[in-house]
Amino acid sequence: MELEEKVRAVEEVFEKLDREIASFQSWSGLHCAWGCGKCCYKADIEATVLEFLPFAHYLYQQDLAYTWFEKLQADDSSLCLILNPTQAGAGLCSEYKHRGLICRLFGYSARTNKYGKRELVTCQIIKTEQAGNYQQASVKIEEDEGELPVMSHYYMQLHAIDFELARDFFPINQAMKRAIEVILHYYAYRS
Repeated sequence: MELEEKVRAVEEVFEKLDREIASFQSWSGLHCAWGCGKCCYKADIEATVLEFLPFAHYLYQQDLAYTWFEKLQADDSSLCLILNPTQAGAGLCSEYKHRGLICRLFGYSARTNKYGKRELVTCQIIKTEQAGNYQQASVKIEEDEGELPVMSHYYMQLHAIDFELARDFFPINQAMKRAIEVILHYYAYRS
């Protein structure tokens, strides 16, 4: 599979996931608080290179790949560099359309526990501030009545696109930097 095909395949996985999340939010009533972004402040967020390939490809197309690569190389922060705490709006992600898989899944997905049952994965703010909706959604999910994305299913879809680029997890900024390296390397030999 050519690189552009991989980028498009990842984007298709993300589009499908976004539709499933929208459906889950609709039936559950759960949503992030306006302008929250608290989950983005975790210093140990990890991602794969593949999930940031669309972002790196976008940067290359906008002639921003080298600028972002240098920015990522120079910054030793463990916080995601696309996080913009001064941004006005619903969230704090400056590249929301190009955010990674973990950024999309957290809050609106399930993991499968050791008994094979799905468990809703969301933040403490949603659990406490939307307690009624959270409890109702949790019960429906545990009884296999409510549909929502399952984390492992989406990671497996990425593995099917490119096992090597989806296998290892890195701190989020390092995953972005490596994705940019993949894109720059690919196009360096095609110009």
